[in-house]
Amino acid sequence: MPERLTLFADVILPLGVPNLYTYRVPYEMNALAKPGQRVVVQFGKTKFYMALVKRVHQEAPQGRSAKYIEDFLDTEPVVNDLQLKFWDWLNAYYLCSPGDVMNAALPAGLKFGSETKIEKNEDLHLEELDENYFSPREWVLMTLLHDKNEITLGEAMSALGIKNVQPVIQSLINKGAVRVREDIKESYKPRMEPFVRMSPSVSGDSLAVLMQGLEKKAYKQLQTLLAFMTLSGWHTGKPQDVKKSKLLLQPDVSAQSLTQLVKKGALEIIETEVSRLPRYHDAVQKANELTPAQQEALEQISGLYKTKDTVLLHGVTSSGKTELYMRLIAQVLEQNRQALYLLPEIALTAQLVQRLRKRWGDKVGVYHSKYSDSERVEIWKSMQQGGGYSIIVGARSALFLPFERLGLIIVDEEHDGSYKQHDPAPRYHARDSAIYLARLHGAKVMLGSATPSLESFYNAQTGKYGLVTMTSRYGGMEMPEVDVCNVAEEKRKKLMKSLFSPYLLKHIGEALAKKEQVILFRNRRGFAPFMECNVCAHVPQCTHCDVSLTYHKKAGLLRCHYCGYTTTPPKTCPACGSPNIQVKGFGTEKVEEELQLLFPDAAVERMDLDSTRAKHAHARIISRFEDGSIDILVGTQMVTKGLDFDNVSVVGILDADTALHFPDFRSPEKSYQLMAQVSGRAGRKNKRGRVIIQTNDPAHPVIRQVVNNDYAGMYAEQIEERRKFLYPPFSRLIDLTLSLKSHEELDALAPELAAALKKKFGADRVLGPEYPPVQRVNNLYLMKILIKIEKEKNIARVKEMLTSTLNDFYRKGNEYARIRVKIDVDPQ
Repeated sequence: MPERLTLFADVILPLGVPNLYTYRVPYEMNALAKPGQRVVVQFGKTKFYMALVKRVHQEAPQGRSAKYIEDFLDTEPVVNDLQLKFWDWLNAYYLCSPGDVMNAALPAGLKFGSETKIEKNEDLHLEELDENYFSPREWVLMTLLHDKNEITLGEAMSALGIKNVQPVIQSLINKGAVRVREDIKESYKPRMEPFVRMSPSVSGDSLAVLMQGLEKKAYKQLQTLLAFMTLSGWHTGKPQDVKKSKLLLQPDVSAQSLTQLVKKGALEIIETEVSRLPRYHDAVQKANELTPAQQEALEQISGLYKTKDTVLLHGVTSSGKTELYMRLIAQVLEQNRQALYLLPEIALTAQLVQRLRKRWGDKVGVYHSKYSDSERVEIWKSMQQGGGYSIIVGARSALFLPFERLGLIIVDEEHDGSYKQHDPAPRYHARDSAIYLARLHGAKVMLGSATPSLESFYNAQTGKYGLVTMTSRYGGMEMPEVDVCNVAEEKRKKLMKSLFSPYLLKHIGEALAKKEQVILFRNRRGFAPFMECNVCAHVPQCTHCDVSLTYHKKAGLLRCHYCGYTTTPPKTCPACGSPNIQVKGFGTEKVEEELQLLFPDAAVERMDLDSTRAKHAHARIISRFEDGSIDILVGTQMVTKGLDFDNVSVVGILDADTALHFPDFRSPEKSYQLMAQVSGRAGRKNKRGRVIIQTNDPAHPVIRQVVNNDYAGMYAEQIEERRKFLYPPFSRLIDLTLSLKSHEELDALAPELAAALKKKFGADRVLGPEYPPVQRVNNLYLMKILIKIEKEKNIARVKEMLTSTLNDFYRKGNEYARIRVKIDVDPQ
């Protein structure tokens, strides 16, 4: 008998722990053990978790005995080797735990949750016990267990009508009445639908006899059988199963007749797994002809890819970048490889997917957070099984899919801040992560934008990336005319009509009269940023955060945009009792309401986070705007990002000053990008558009650069400032956010950590600690420490220095260990 190997597995737990944990593989499961499989392990005394095998080996852990793996959930890996390497890089670069990466990468449907079950001790006989042995609440649970044998915590809460059932359960455990166990529960279930097929016992002769009998005695059943045979393609000799619901929709088919045919053994009904994902049925179209400018750009890109893995395409809005991306995708598909098309916003996917499916049909898949957990699991599994999709369109989470033949990654609107994950960890940037993922697969990367990030443009200028520039719009269209309206002057002359300058209102009216469309941009949702008492100036604040509450008129609520706290607007001032309370400022909701008053015949719609929470809300609004059902679209950043509308002639930026004056070194760059991008929505096809910027500071350099479409001037000015003060791309930033419930403790302890970091990294490389503009969020006080690291420094060494400093800090005592430190590498 061959010697049995003693195997161990290092697993990733779905927790924020820094290390992998080693478990013993049971002998009978040795053949199953492979990296990338999901397993059930015990961690702690009672908790069971779904973990992922990272490595299988024969090295026993030192100083402790390894617990056994409880079960393998897969026969084959759900994560491939290249994915695990990608996870390793994210873990190392973004200074997070392996569990954080796994939680971000796996769709929720592939994660098994732990569920607490309470089960009755069968050795305990209730009828032999005194009625006073259990308390009234304990009797309720024991009676329930007598009927069901086991119940969940949720069932116990419902039965007792209380949330905290732990004391009752613990008392029952102490009395030996119940046991508690943890079950692992899978959330994903395949969708099953009933299909109808001919019974295998029915042959040509027997079918003829059956049909003759039905014709004489059960004509309705014969009609049902004939309808089935037609739908299944029986006459072809290769009949297909027919969906039961489809069969029942046919004329002269009834559920009763179908049931009788099943009872007679003529037909049978089987449960079949079906996809939740929509299918594309229209004919596939050919590629469009390229313009000379597009053809030249494509040739330049192809030439650069011979020596560069990453190319930046800097093309003005409406220059035809998407058609170039599609040509690059076509080249990759010819090599039997896959393409990943990343977009910053889910709102952009509807238009693009429609365009891609017209070219490639069902080869195009979509992956983002608005899809259900089960839909995302289906896409994941289809990619795993070798077939799957050749093209994936998605937001940043699409990076984690199990690609096998990835040949191209397109990062469209690469400058966009939405590519950065903020919370929870890993706080990764999809653009930078895509470049590393492409390197693992030997794939090429295409970065595209009309307003590239300074970091990407610097990399292109210094030769790290290839650079291709497109300076003219598709079809010779002119860039929009940009006008600046001095709101301060208009207010001084008392010419402003509500939120709009007379100049803007005039052009909105003219556009509507010509049956043209208008987009108005205001980067603040809600009706008004705050309410204020006109007598004592009291402003309602969030009870959990140091921030004013935003008024949402449609919901009739004051809402905190940080923690979600809501309350009803006060009728009188809580401070002085005055009823004289007014809303101050304006958000998209107020803009929408004012427009409906000013232009009552126009169809006005709003596109922001509040109006697009439903699954297909983005697509519905965009579709209605495209077909002309909406005249004026009001929106936040969602309307700035790469949408292509034929009939927009006027774009209004209602308040250009908010972003310009935000205290951040990136504010000029982000303001330019926002205004230039929203301007690009004007005059997209066949006509020159007009952009009207409302500002209190028309002479601001960034405003002038937007007016002149002067990206080069903005870049030169900003890159020089960053060089001078050592900001990216001349350094790497690590942002530490310290949080604690006690204001006083944070004031005392944060400087100690800053001093330790200054000692380790150098006093000129560590800034802070300082309070951010919002000092308290969710009852936690916040302080910031910023570390500047030279680009050439090894990130692994930096992580080691930072981790050791934090560990030394935590070891000083319990009050130090209570501070939470959130690490954000390359903050945006």
